[in-house]
Amino acid sequence: MKSPPPAVREKRLSGFERYLSLWVGVCMVAGVVIGKALPGVTVFLRGLEIGEGSHINIPIAVLIWLMIYPMMLRVDFTSVLGVRRRPAGVLITLFVNWMVKPFSMAFIGWIFFRHLFLPFIGEELAGQYIAGVIILAAAPCTAMVFVWSYLTDGDPAYTLVQVSVNDLLMLVFFAPIVSILVAGASGLTVPVGVLVASVVTFIVIPLILGSVSRVVLIRVRGKKWFEERYLGLFHPVTVLALLATLVLIFAFQADNLTGQPLHVLLIAVPILLQVYFNSSLAYGLMKLFRVRHSIAAPGALIGASNFFELAVATAIALYGPGSGAALATVVGVLVEVPVMLSVCSFCNRTRHWFDDGAAVTGEET
Repeated sequence: MKSPPPAVREKRLSGFERYLSLWVGVCMVAGVVIGKALPGVTVFLRGLEIGEGSHINIPIAVLIWLMIYPMMLRVDFTSVLGVRRRPAGVLITLFVNWMVKPFSMAFIGWIFFRHLFLPFIGEELAGQYIAGVIILAAAPCTAMVFVWSYLTDGDPAYTLVQVSVNDLLMLVFFAPIVSILVAGASGLTVPVGVLVASVVTFIVIPLILGSVSRVVLIRVRGKKWFEERYLGLFHPVTVLALLATLVLIFAFQADNLTGQPLHVLLIAVPILLQVYFNSSLAYGLMKLFRVRHSIAAPGALIGASNFFELAVATAIALYGPGSGAALATVVGVLVEVPVMLSVCSFCNRTRHWFDDGAAVTGEET
């Protein structure tokens, strides 16, 4: 007789995690209100750039550093090497994120924006929306994955490895994939110099700072102090930076969001389709290859979610804060949290699918 599904222990979430959808919604609304009520302030903040004409917004860049730096502090290269003992979960995650996700999004975006929705949006915006959704899909999620992993009883050490490997591969693959797919699917010219500058600004610099800080502080103060004290200092900072980033993003896009509600709904359709397709593909492959649920669920969530901070910043850097590409990435932010919570719920309800597979492989968490 098949044993009943294991009991799921009750989660002890922080106030931010428990009311995540509420906080995100409040920040979105606050951003739109600020953008409409204080246009002068919004224009001033939007005009603060790193170098003339770079479109790399200084306030957004600082907030993203405050979110990414703590994430990069957790990247332990020795643990990345140790994944060789159980490679299936990481390999499936990488396959979906880099071999399927950007290309499926380019194809889905091309179908919807170049054909199905073209009469409603026009040729010019079609190309920009395709570019935006490609940029969104080419940036796998980082920090928020740990929240999703926790909500599904994910293996925290393995999740860290999955995210770390993705972060490292982003250094190599993000710029060329975006450049090739955007030019091919949308017909827009990609300023490669600006794209490389975005990767350096939002990925390379935080990674270097995080890696150097980790090595130096562990050597000077010890690993226990580093993990219990230093990393703990950044949790409230990261949360506040995330919320502030959402406020700024939606303030910058207030006119687009309120002026084109139909376009917002149309952009959400291919994004939702792509998210559920990739999460289902990753989850199904994990089941097929008998990966443990504690690894399969975070893998599906990494395949479904996006590094929206990087995507929005890159779209703004490439095409400007008022562009259709920037709006498309912002719509991705709009649907991210409720969609990811629904994927978490599905993974939790199907936990029993993986019991027999884990027993057969004999993997250890």
